[in-house]
Amino acid sequence: MDDSPPRIAFPCPDYPISIMGRSGAALRDHVLATLAVHAPGFDAANLRIQPSRGGKYQALRVRITATGEPQLRALHRALQASDLVKMVL
Repeated sequence: MDDSPPRIAFPCPDYPISIMGRSGAALRDHVLATLAVHAPGFDAANLRIQPSRGGKYQALRVRITATGEPQLRALHRALQASDLVKMVL
């Protein structure tokens, strides 16, 4: 039995990414600017934002075309570079 995680075949269209952070336009702007650099062709209309129950935080969900592990690592590092971002999944 193989216990290793499943491998992703690249390119992977519709690769999901969730970003959690402090509510506000600054978080959205950071996410969109980062995606423009690391996921060219990303359509900003596909960004979904859901506020937390208390409104202090937001979950931003996107789907990109993932081209490989180096792209995903760089994207995660760039997203987490902001103090507004609390978690990237």
